[in-house]
Amino acid sequence: MGKFFCYATAFHAIDLFSIGRSEMEQKAIEDSMAAMKLLGLNPKNARKYGQLLSATRKVNLLNVMIAGLCIESKLPLLTDSKKDFKGIPDLMLVPTRLVRKFDSGEEILLAARKA
Repeated sequence: MGKFFCYATAFHAIDLFSIGRSEMEQKAIEDSMAAMKLLGLNPKNARKYGQLLSATRKVNLLNVMIAGLCIESKLPLLTDSKKDFKGIPDLMLVPTRLVRKFDSGEEILLAARKA
């Protein structure tokens, strides 16, 4: 996170808090969420979610919501779970290996477009 400005979705936060068992894990989740801009739902992007949901019935609802936030925010999604987002149009996926390989966001996005 020190290398780039990071965003997360409210859904990522909810998912993380659901699996954090100890007080120490919960605190670590809070600290990491505080270091990121948290993207959430609003009426403006509800239409996009509805369109994605009707077009991608085979994709998990949570993943559709995450994808919708990324698309509406014009941000790529950093993930190694490409199969979880298969069939979602206009979503740019960035494998985590690219973050380790390149030094700039521009290089990462260029490599992701070629992948």
